[in-house]
Formats: sequence, structure tokens, C-alpha cells
Amino acid sequence: MARGKDQKTNAKRRRVETPRVASEGQGIGADQVVSYLRKNPDFLVEHPELIAVLTPPSRRRGDNVVDMQHFMLQRLRGDLARLRAQQRALILTSRSNLVSQNRIHAAVLAIIAATSFEQLLQIVTTDLAVLVDVDVVTIGVESASSKQPRLPLHGIQILRPGTVDNLLGVERDALLSADTPGEPALFGGAAGLVRSQALLRLNVSEHAPVGLLCIGTRRSDKFHPGQGTELLSFLARATELTFAAWLDLAR
Repeated sequence: MARGKDQKTNAKRRRVETPRVASEGQGIGADQVVSYLRKNPDFLVEHPELIAVLTPPSRRRGDNVVDMQHFMLQRLRGDLARLRAQQRALILTSRSNLVSQNRIHAAVLAIIAATSFEQLLQIVTTDLAVLVDVDVVTIGVESASSKQPRLPLHGIQILRPGTVDNLLGVERDALLSADTPGEPALFGGAAGLVRSQALLRLNVSEHAPVGLLCIGTRRSDKFHPGQGTELLSFLARATELTFAAWLDLAR
């Protein structure tokens, strides 16, 4: 009996706390809304998104006294909008980073799975562009002489001695540039497509000339100086090790 009485009491309480649904064709009156809010003072705490659509009254109390509630609520709205924008930006950045990570991992797996040195060159200079979603990837190799010979290999660019240090600096291994045209010396005939680029040092071996992994894209903001280079550096290191293994060079 006590249990049945409690159930009836709870049902009655729910009926009191829940606003009556207006009959079809009728709207909810202001008195009903006011009554419901008085019985549920924490309603806006539980539904803060409504603050952005409510218009608070701007009241003055006396000639020299201004009610600050209006300004506080406007500030709260601004803070809420900024938090939402930051949240959306964080989600987009996280998704973009995850996509980039998956692409780099796929590229590295393709590189180390090469079954011949010729296939390795083809993967880096042809397949890599598709795998990492860019327009062109080339390998630059410094020549031992001041002359600039040409190799009959697609995607291989012969660079003058000292080119890599001149571009990157002596102690830097990566350079990202935005809104910049491609250099024919780095990208060959595809230089006209390049609007942003990533240049990565390749130290295959102490016994081999220094190289440069050149990645270019037509998107002017794809690469930029403030961007992290961890994934690209990982790609370059994996390329170094794989080249060294195929050339049987001690690092």
C-alpha cells in the first residue's frame, strides 16, 4: 500500500512540474511559461544554449544607476559563442591531423614494401603524391661537381653542391613555405603547379651526397611555416633508411 501511495505522489509531482500541453490549435500562454519557470528556477542552467536566443531587458534604476545584468548576459553570450567556435576549430583540426597521419603511415608502408630500387623510386616520385594528397613529389640529389648533369629518371633532380644547406640552413632539416611558386630546379616541369611546398633533408649516408625530398601542391596554404613537421620528418627518415638499405650503404 505504501508503495502504491508513493507512486501516486510521484505521478502527481510530475504533473505539477511539467507544463500542460496545449490542445491542438492553441499555443502555450505566457502565464504557463512563467508558471513553469517559477517552479523550475534551474531551467536555464540545464539549457544554457537558450541564452543565445533570449533577449534580456535593459533596465535603468534611477538616473545614475544602470542594471549590469544586461551587460553580463551579453558577455556570457559572447563567451559561449567563442567557446563553440573554438570547439569546432579543435574538432576540425583533430580530424585533419588524423587524416594526415593516416596518409603518412600509408606512404611509409608503401615505401618500405618496395621490391626493387626502381620501384622505390617510382613510389616516392609518383605514388607518393597521391598517397599524401599533393601534386608533385621529387627527389633532389646534390652533384659532386659544379656542373649540373641531368638523369634520365622521372622525378629526380640534380642539384648544385650546397643547395640543400642554402635552402634549409645548416642545422634545419625541414622548410615549409606557403604562397610561393615552385622552383624548376626542385620540381622540374611540374614547378608551375606549386603554390606551397615542403622541403625535407635526406641524409641517406655519410658516403652518399645529401638529398632533398621536395613536396609541392597547388594549394597555397597546404604548407606554412607555423605547421608541425613531425609527420613529414617521419616520412623523410623512413625514406632515408629505405634508400640506404637498397643501396647497401652504412649510415
